[in-house]
Amino acid sequence: MAAVSRSSSTAAGRSPRRRVAEAAVPRRSNGVTIAGVALRTPYWVFTGALGLIFLAPLIWTAVASVAPQAGTNQVEGWGFGNYQTLAHYQAGIWRYLANSAFVSLLTVALTLLVSFFGGYAFARFRFPGKNLLFLVTLAILMVPYATLLIPLYVLLNQVGLQNSLVGVALVLTMFQLPFSTFLMRISFEAVPRELDEAALVDGCSSFSALWRVLLPAVKPGLITVGLFAFLAAWNDFVAPLILINDSERMTLPLAVSNLRGQVQGVVDYGATEAGVVVLALPCIVLFLMLQRHYVRGFMSGALKG
Repeated sequence: MAAVSRSSSTAAGRSPRRRVAEAAVPRRSNGVTIAGVALRTPYWVFTGALGLIFLAPLIWTAVASVAPQAGTNQVEGWGFGNYQTLAHYQAGIWRYLANSAFVSLLTVALTLLVSFFGGYAFARFRFPGKNLLFLVTLAILMVPYATLLIPLYVLLNQVGLQNSLVGVALVLTMFQLPFSTFLMRISFEAVPRELDEAALVDGCSSFSALWRVLLPAVKPGLITVGLFAFLAAWNDFVAPLILINDSERMTLPLAVSNLRGQVQGVVDYGATEAGVVVLALPCIVLFLMLQRHYVRGFMSGALKG
């Protein structure tokens, strides 16, 4: 009774003008309105069409890799004959997968290590020629990729890293560093300097503040850099083609390319499609797992200032 009397007294205490204004304001319903659906429908149709356009080639390749095709190891019925051809090609698919995984993981580790400290130095320290050095680092992006492979081939041959997976990883790391350093610099610049100063006041050393405070803050940028480095190294074809001579040290893209015309120049489309599916699966899984951090890494520093 007390609650009813309180509510009635409150309603009675309102001015007539206020009651009319509140009655004129339409209340929001919890359900979906027709106007909302009408406004969102073009967005849904457009994004759905884009999704189908991008997914159609991959879906077609996956279906064709198990469909019966003349001139392949899967002639009758649906099955995994093309994958068997890929699995037993020369050294075997597991060897080529291991080679690609080694090159990709080493490239990611080196790229993360160098770009992390490089971005921290460019963002937090002042030294003569800092901006000029940063511009020179970014200028590597303007150099065509293929033009540097022959000089790098000669250099790696002199230091004993030609025809080596480590040499391929070093070359791929070099081409990833300019963009990675740029991304890590803006990630560090998006973190307020007060966090560094507070950590130093609390007794942390410079390295401890970097490890305990700044590293968690720039984790989305690191994940973005690592994802970019992995995708570039996993799918790269030109560098292994120039630097690798031994068939047992080929990466998976190079092995799939060689498998494509293994019998008198006749293209084995079924095995090629199976190789494309195997190449694409790790990239799709990693992107879906890390897409939230990937978007945050690109947005870091976008609203700075």
